[in-house]
Amino acid sequence: MKVFEVSKEVYSRISYREGTEGVIAEVRVPSRQLEDLALPENPLVMVLESVEKPGNLGAVLRSADAAGADAVLFCDPLTDLWNPNLIRASIGAVFTVPCAVCSSQEAIAFLKKRGIRILTAQLQDSSLYYDCDMTAGTALVMGTESTGLTTQWREAADAHIRIPMLGRLDSLNVSVSAAILLFEAVRQRQTHG
Repeated sequence: MKVFEVSKEVYSRISYREGTEGVIAEVRVPSRQLEDLALPENPLVMVLESVEKPGNLGAVLRSADAAGADAVLFCDPLTDLWNPNLIRASIGAVFTVPCAVCSSQEAIAFLKKRGIRILTAQLQDSSLYYDCDMTAGTALVMGTESTGLTTQWREAADAHIRIPMLGRLDSLNVSVSAAILLFEAVRQRQTHG
């Protein structure tokens, strides 16, 4: 590891934003592929299809870390996993949670081959999330806030789940929804474990 001290002027030109801690690192980006994942028996996996806002992705990673999720799959990503805003929003969870970047088709095949139940979060044709068993190997799949999940995920699902919306709005932020679903899986696993 090499350390270089630079002037304030140079630092201001190479830093991503103002108000940083005074340290910048250059790192080699690790490979994050499906084949790199080593999942335990009955894993808990979060799957995000084409979610594009780095802040939301980072927040989901924080929740995945807090819930002890075994992996997060970024399917058909519209944002780089190493986007500085994603890293900052994740508070480092991008380094603590095993992640993989892949296509939705690859993810579906990966999950099916391992017998992991696919639960898609969607409004149509769905059951309340707390009525669905999440104690076995489970993949919680979420799409974009604007368009939801694609047909391939809806058709690949073992069950469709939803969070009840009791107010006037019909959806929550994807990171909030992910946290609710992840911690329901934690609750069920602790209750039945």
